Amino acid sequence: MPAKKSDQARFSQPPVPLPDLKAQKRTEDQRLLERPTNLQDMAKESWRVLRIMGEFVEGFEALAHLGPAVSVFGSARTQPEDPMYAAAARTGQLLAEAGFSVITGGGPGIMEAANKGCHLTGGESVGCNIELPFEQGMNAFVDTSVNFHYFFVRKTMFVKYAEAFVIFPGGFGTMDELFESLTLIQTGKVQNFPVVMIGQKYWSGLKDWIRSSMLAEGKVSAKDPDLLHVTDSPEEAVAVIVEAYDREVARAAAEAAAADNGVNGAGNGPGRGGFKPPAPMPRRPLVPREAE
Repeated sequence: MPAKKSDQARFSQPPVPLPDLKAQKRTEDQRLLERPTNLQDMAKESWRVLRIMGEFVEGFEALAHLGPAVSVFGSARTQPEDPMYAAAARTGQLLAEAGFSVITGGGPGIMEAANKGCHLTGGESVGCNIELPFEQGMNAFVDTSVNFHYFFVRKTMFVKYAEAFVIFPGGFGTMDELFESLTLIQTGKVQNFPVVMIGQKYWSGLKDWIRSSMLAEGKVSAKDPDLLHVTDSPEEAVAVIVEAYDREVARAAAEAAAADNGVNGAGNGPGRGGFKPPAPMPRRPLVPREAE
């Protein structure tokens, strides 16, 4: 009788390869960013807006049912034997146990690990995949999947439906998500939004540079480096997120009570049209999944 394959052998995808720039297929993102050079291309530009709108609608409809969730980022090239793969799986597990869904890019590496930890624990595991010039595909631990052609639509979903970001070691794409989240927090576009980076050794140089260069030259304010919480512990990362979310729930409950009593709470009373702003949704009770 052949030996039963392990979860890793059955499900793990190979890491994403370095792309062959000479043999890439053209993507919708690439077509969008190219300047039209003839009348036929110019005529297509306006119609592309409808496809973009449709992609937003598809994402909103697919993810509107989610309760509190956390977006997890990191390298698609992380191998299953890498300690960070295990740390991401543990983070996904702890987030599910705490009542959070897990959102990733749906690919291999860190994304697969976080989805795996969440899925096998019984949480809702979400993958927001993207069309790339080279094949990536959705990992096997995704319960709710959405496929995107446009990076900016996909990135909207990562922020809109998340209560926090967890950032594992990664490359340019991971850095893009990290600094976009920091920009949104710094400019007040999102609030009460923890950004937790896992991997002290990997991230310490970046955080030191932010302080020694960006802060020292006055490019950021004194409190901006504190937007980043760096740790090696999945347990600490999840504790930071749970504390921040529960604090926000308590704040919203206090504001609702003040509004019910006719008290104006520092400009945070009823919203437009006299309606109360919605309270944060409760964290999702865990329903353990049967072993697969």
